Amino acid sequence: MSRKIVFINQATGYLTIDIINEFLTEFDKVALITGSVRVQNTELDPKIHVTKIIKYNRGGNVRKVISWIVGTLQIWFLLLCKYNDYERVYFTVPPTAYLLSLCHKTPFSIIIYDLYPEALLIHNFSRSSYLFKWWVNQNRKIFAKAYKIFTLSEYMKSLIQDYCQDSEICVIANWSAFSRLRRIDRTDNLLIKNEGLQGKFIVQYSGNIGLSHNVEVLLEVAESLKSEKDIMFIIIGRGEKSVTIGDLINSKKLINCRLLPFRKDDELFDSLCAADLAVITLDDSIPDISVPSKVYNIMATGTPVMAIASINSGLADIIIRHKMGRVFDKDNIVDITQFIKELKNDPKLWNYLSENSLNASRQYTIANATKYLNYYLGKAN
Repeated sequence: MSRKIVFINQATGYLTIDIINEFLTEFDKVALITGSVRVQNTELDPKIHVTKIIKYNRGGNVRKVISWIVGTLQIWFLLLCKYNDYERVYFTVPPTAYLLSLCHKTPFSIIIYDLYPEALLIHNFSRSSYLFKWWVNQNRKIFAKAYKIFTLSEYMKSLIQDYCQDSEICVIANWSAFSRLRRIDRTDNLLIKNEGLQGKFIVQYSGNIGLSHNVEVLLEVAESLKSEKDIMFIIIGRGEKSVTIGDLINSKKLINCRLLPFRKDDELFDSLCAADLAVITLDDSIPDISVPSKVYNIMATGTPVMAIASINSGLADIIIRHKMGRVFDKDNIVDITQFIKELKNDPKLWNYLSENSLNASRQYTIANATKYLNYYLGKAN
């Protein structure tokens, strides 16, 4: 009897592609339900059958939720009519999709990149609300019945175990799309050339500028470093707060800070290599619901990392454990400012953190995709 499996991810990127390609080595039929496929390194194997649904909308909350709901309805129909005898693996995009799992008897697994309903707290949801309580109850039922559960860090695992203490939860870290590439020298870097950033110490935030990202903190730091003419803050991205950030830069007349558009895939590695210090932000009110995958891409460039996040987060654990940067509370503007100046003026410190960052990236490679398959098949140690 042939073995068939379908993966559900509304926004498929390199991590999903690497995982699905691995499963093709052991399963007779592998399918993917997705709204989009974003290729950064490895192509999705042509043997994998792709069925398209509505794209994940990264705009405002209303459009995002609509894309979740429509996508979930489409997924429900496809699982019922087209993939009814396939094993299922749900990613948490859309976060409502895995809630369908109790409607079917087919074995299902969940790859938890973002934990819901906890992630809703960013949007001012109350733990006492009906929706939050209902979702919590659903998680208890679903997680207990899941064939396999995967997540990204021990911190996230501990939160998931609040729902299912006796369940096995496999922790597998993400990896970089750029592990085969070498850092682009400043003299060859297109972003530095095109933006006239030669001779500048570049502090860079690159990624989504959403409600959970404390990007405003960088503007406070930039304001306090106005007198440092050779330090430039570059914010690259898109999201709900991008217009607000642009308006703040203009109103505060921060000539040492620029807001640039989100990079195309073929520009991303170049832009990450332009940074002397990469910044990652997390909402410290819910530090354990996710680990930003961008940290692994930053490691591959050999760039020191500064996190504005809770010291108790999975992100902080990675940075501190690998000695590749520093972690600060969002209110600690003085120490953030001091660290940037120290790093700019101390090449030995920069080289130390840079080397540690690059060395750490070698522990997070595409080999981790194989771990998903092995654990699923019961072959993991």
